[in-house]
Amino acid sequence: MNSLGYIAKDLAKQIDALLNETDPRKALPLGLHQTVDAVRNFGNFSAHPIDEKTTLQIIDVDPEEAEWCLEILEEMFEHFYERPAVAAAKKAALDAKLAAAGKPPSK
Repeated sequence: MNSLGYIAKDLAKQIDALLNETDPRKALPLGLHQTVDAVRNFGNFSAHPIDEKTTLQIIDVDPEEAEWCLEILEEMFEHFYERPAVAAAKKAALDAKLAAAGKPPSK
């Protein structure tokens, strides 16, 4: 997330900044926005064992939760890297076609 301008050293602070993003070019789609904080919570389970208040047992991350975390990370990668690259390639192709026709590039 550092390459996107989220430079806090703490993952929780980076996620907070991402969730509070006001730049529409960097804002997350609603579904991803609603789930991205789960990454921080899973990280906390892994890095800082959390006790269940009634039994004092350490709460593990279940395989399904780990899979969900990977899905969220994959969605973030697609949102920030893959989709912009695909859109840029399509725009470049369109602009080349427009240039060949003597037209100005798209905006």
